[in-house]
Amino acid sequence: MGRLVRVLALLLSLVMLLAGHPDVAIAEQQTPGGYEVAVVEHLRVKVPAEARQAWLEAERGSWEPWLQQQEGFLGRDLLWDPEREEGTLLIRWASREQWKQIPDQELEQIQERFERIARQATGQAQGNPFPLVFEGELQPAA
Repeated sequence: MGRLVRVLALLLSLVMLLAGHPDVAIAEQQTPGGYEVAVVEHLRVKVPAEARQAWLEAERGSWEPWLQQQEGFLGRDLLWDPEREEGTLLIRWASREQWKQIPDQELEQIQERFERIARQATGQAQGNPFPLVFEGELQPAA
């Protein structure tokens, strides 16, 4: 039964992507020459089931408010895979240039804040309770 549910969920996700459902559609920004399709930053982090709320709390207290102030930030989706116990972050940017122009030092400061909040929420004494598993980017197919 569990396998059937996972297959149906995967198929539904695929249908939503192909249908351009607003919850998973790639963001667009109108430009003088038409539309410029956004780039999507794609991250996966290890999130054990018992720490899922702590992860969300750390995201809300660090990355969320910071991202909302960044030029070119269009939005993001936080998803959780209970089978792999991983969080997936899809962060939409108006352009790759705006995303990549953010200084590394600024990113490190926000990551430190995220980890500090995550440690407090999980009771972990040191390190990152939610280590990065994958980092990549998604671009339009056409």
